[in-house]
Amino acid sequence: MSFTERINNDIKAAMLAKEKEKLAALRDIKSKLLLEATSGPDANVSDDVAMKICLKLHKQRMETHALYIAQNRPDLAEEEYFQAQIIESYLPKMLDESEIRSIVEQVVLEVGASGPQDMGKVMGKLTAQLSGKADGKLIASIVKEVLTK
Repeated sequence: MSFTERINNDIKAAMLAKEKEKLAALRDIKSKLLLEATSGPDANVSDDVAMKICLKLHKQRMETHALYIAQNRPDLAEEEYFQAQIIESYLPKMLDESEIRSIVEQVVLEVGASGPQDMGKVMGKLTAQLSGKADGKLIASIVKEVLTK
């Protein structure tokens, strides 16, 4: 079953169960998938592209959640967090900090990076390798830390 079919089936199930909050998150995913499908010559969205779309939506929800918390709006923050959790259930398992750190140290050795001036080389390789598996900000902070040692 493709990612799009899975979303469509889950939308139907959420409609039947009358889960309004879950339905809103799923419809947002479907909307972004349809936009992607109609923006190019190919009408199909690959699972890889769908994962990137979901990752972006999850990140947006978490940023909005943090913003609502900062503005003392717990009611809106709770809704954003709930939708982020729904979207997260469709994402592959993210790597934790220790796993990322070991991969960063391995890539630093492979590239032969000696200091902060080599951050571009290391990040280029890591971005391709960890795409969809880790947050870019976390990767960058770990790379900076490792290269400044």
